[in-house]
Amino acid sequence: MTEAVLGVIGGSGIYDLPGLEGAEWVGVGSPWGEPSDAVRIGQINGLKVVFLPRHGRGHLHSPSQINYRANVDVMKRCGVTDLISVSACGSLKEELAPGTFVLVEQFIDRTFAREKSFFGTGCVAHVSMAYPVSPRLVDHVEAAARAEDLKYRRGGTYLAMEGPQFSSLAESHLYRSWGCDVIGMTNMPEAKLAREAEICYATVAMVTDYDSWHPDHGEVDIQQIIKVLHDNAHHAQQLVARLARDLPREHEPCPIGSDRALDYAIMTSPDKRDPALLAKLDAVAGRVLFDRG
Repeated sequence: MTEAVLGVIGGSGIYDLPGLEGAEWVGVGSPWGEPSDAVRIGQINGLKVVFLPRHGRGHLHSPSQINYRANVDVMKRCGVTDLISVSACGSLKEELAPGTFVLVEQFIDRTFAREKSFFGTGCVAHVSMAYPVSPRLVDHVEAAARAEDLKYRRGGTYLAMEGPQFSSLAESHLYRSWGCDVIGMTNMPEAKLAREAEICYATVAMVTDYDSWHPDHGEVDIQQIIKVLHDNAHHAQQLVARLARDLPREHEPCPIGSDRALDYAIMTSPDKRDPALLAKLDAVAGRVLFDRG
């Protein structure tokens, strides 16, 4: 079996991951451009952990300008097998109050200004996104949340909007009518790219506000969000530390095949594949393109 390596992508308010043993910031290059920042690599109880601040230290990158392809590619190059997205979000349900952690099950992608695939002309591939998170990884995240006595709910749909502006009232009501549970700006195309890279993926959506639909809140209050962000960041660090302590040290095969998503995905004939694109795919798709097992 493959050695497990836990990756953590930290969203708004989470720019470092305390508690890593022997940790150092390491710059990792990517053929897809510059990632959001260097990665912080260390260990927790002997498990390798790779942390990347999605917006960069100091919150430099807007959701639309994040280089999601480079970020996921860097995680793959660092050997990450299991990737946790820890992300701030708004709630579209009364019962999902600020401070709640939602272990997302589904996504609706409403983004439009982002590169969403590693593949394209010269090497076409189609992966399944019917079940976008790895249920076994979510099992471990849920167990960690329960062990740390955190307020969480498993399941729910994350609406990914383009941003960087928050929703209009009409948009917020529309997304509620669709049955969405939380709304955020960053987990798409991240989840799609993780699937293409054959990395098991799970989202911990940390509720900071009620978006703009709630009659008692009216609109997103930035000052209140920042306060909740600080509280959520502390609990997120607890969650990650517990998850890292308890995660099996050998990567468990994903029951829905997240870690073998490219087995039958490549459509382009070998003689028609673009060598330049193949070179960029060395980490993401090397297993299937170059017979790496």
